[in-house]
Amino acid sequence: MGWAIALHGGGGDIPRSLPPERIEPCLATLHRCLDLAVAALQAGRTALDVVELVVRELENCPHFNAGKGSVLTSDGTVEMEASIMDGNTMSCGAVSGLSTVVNAISLARLVMEKTPHIYLAFHGAEAFARDQGVETRDPSHFITEENIERLRQTKEANRVQIDYTQPIKVQPPTDDNSRTGTVGCVAIDSSGNLAAATSTGGIVNKTAGRIGDTPIIGAGTYANPLCAVSATGKGDSIIQYTVTRDVAALMEHRGLQLKEAAARVVAGVPLGHVGLVAVSASGEVSMAYNTPGMFRACATEDGYSEVGIWPEADADANGES
Repeated sequence: MGWAIALHGGGGDIPRSLPPERIEPCLATLHRCLDLAVAALQAGRTALDVVELVVRELENCPHFNAGKGSVLTSDGTVEMEASIMDGNTMSCGAVSGLSTVVNAISLARLVMEKTPHIYLAFHGAEAFARDQGVETRDPSHFITEENIERLRQTKEANRVQIDYTQPIKVQPPTDDNSRTGTVGCVAIDSSGNLAAATSTGGIVNKTAGRIGDTPIIGAGTYANPLCAVSATGKGDSIIQYTVTRDVAALMEHRGLQLKEAAARVVAGVPLGHVGLVAVSASGEVSMAYNTPGMFRACATEDGYSEVGIWPEADADANGES
């Protein structure tokens, strides 16, 4: 058994026509985060520290839908969500409805470590952040010009827009819970500790107050002594199918290996609705998805690494290493 790391920058309807100026910064960030994670694991950092470190970096990148890059609600506001889980102790923490916290994932960890609770949201979560002295900014810090324009387009056309694509009209015009750009990371360290973390800004033009799968333990994030899993895709489907917990349950109750368990779970969710990254206690890695693509990266102690977007057959376009 050795250390292993996997991370994602969201999965969904990622078109191959996506221009280089959209692809290259995302791939560069994945490469950088993978290098940071590998160095941290080689230095003996714990899996919990590493997944927080990686997700913080992804939250600070405006090219993903989390932290600085969070998309806007129908009110033109940001409502960030995150969760983190320690597989060996099964301790976990989650937050949602954040509008000022720079790194939602670190606040989720503080909820896990500093409160008797698992989940804090909206005003309570913001008050806790102030009490803990975490870094906050004015809400305008998280609102990019691109996301203002994205929201304007969706409102004008009564549409829901999915990241990485042009706005997609839905009939009737409702929240279809489609999103990509959520970020996540899973790891096992050299001592056998497992951890998972996930963070998101939600979906464009969502009703204010809507909560997705990301902060829900067992849906967007889960870890136990067998595996650690982080999901991305259509939030309501991930909640309905308890995606991350089901991967662990198949390993626990059916005796499946990680890759088979992950493949079965992904196959059981409606096509185009889910992607996940996972690592097991034996150091096995899975990056499974039924969406057209998923920004993803992984590395293992035996020297394997991969960075990609679309299926493995398209290695040149993926920028794999």
